[in-house]
Amino acid sequence: MNTRLRIARRITLLTVVAALCAMGAYAAGWAVRGDSLPWEDASHPVAQEGRSPATPDGPRGDRGDDPAPTDQPAPGPGDEAEQPAQPADEDEPDPTDEPDQADRSPADEPEAEETEDPGPPPAGPALLSPGDKGPEVRELQARLKQIDWFSGEVTDNYGPVTTEAVRGFQAKRGFAVTGEVDQRTLDRLHEMTREPTKAELTNQPTTGNGGNTAGPLDPRCTTGRVLCVDKSSRTLRWVVDGDVRLRLDVRFGSAETPTREGEFTVQRKSRDHVSSIYHTPMPYAMFFSGGQAVHYSPDFAANGYNGASHGCANIRDRDGIAWLYDQVVVGDKVIVYWS
Repeated sequence: MNTRLRIARRITLLTVVAALCAMGAYAAGWAVRGDSLPWEDASHPVAQEGRSPATPDGPRGDRGDDPAPTDQPAPGPGDEAEQPAQPADEDEPDPTDEPDQADRSPADEPEAEETEDPGPPPAGPALLSPGDKGPEVRELQARLKQIDWFSGEVTDNYGPVTTEAVRGFQAKRGFAVTGEVDQRTLDRLHEMTREPTKAELTNQPTTGNGGNTAGPLDPRCTTGRVLCVDKSSRTLRWVVDGDVRLRLDVRFGSAETPTREGEFTVQRKSRDHVSSIYHTPMPYAMFFSGGQAVHYSPDFAANGYNGASHGCANIRDRDGIAWLYDQVVVGDKVIVYWS
């Protein structure tokens, strides 16, 4: 009897020990998962029903495998879970990102407000006007004639021809177009012209009126009818059988467009010629070498030797070249040389 009692006690003890071991192993598995033990959570079904929690694969205690370890700790109650970076939307630029000035297109620029063109400034009081007479009118016409705005003989009368010449001069320079000469028009005309000579005021040819001192004649200029053009003294002389009939100042081309030298003849004449290349007037043109000609130059008359031609022999005395044009005929010699 005592032996049976002892065996029964041992079996009971072993059963208790086994039960305790099973409960310890079960608790260890929950600890590894970080969960509360069933009997610690009053809301857990195990605590409520006194059985093991079920999983999709059956009771967790029946799976026999530990959960896979994780490298990232679970976020605490005060932490925000890190979100993966989102790719930038290329179609939606940052509204705070202003483009550089260099990247702006004309369409990005604000439209400029259109302003009304005020036009030329108003004219001042008239100093000379249509109907006036006197030497001041004659000088006005002579100056306009120097820069090819007036044609014909100069007179004392301020008539329609003078009015149109003044209007054209004013329009070219952006002045109020009135046909009357105010102080601004007169000042600009004086800046572009020189004091008219007696020959210009009396409609006489300006024979021998060139300001430059002529050099010796080239021997080829001493016979026949010759336009003798001296580059050294910057003079042109009209010579007939060795007799100098007219001397004029002359301007030549630049180093880029030089006036050709040598012996030529007048090939053609054009009284009111306009350059087909530069679209500038070339009155009284006498062509001697291709497109190079002896002709009147308003620019030479206004600016002197501060400029250069494109290869032609420029003359600044309009009356002188007009007289010469009527003397020269096609076939006359042209000699261009250095004295």
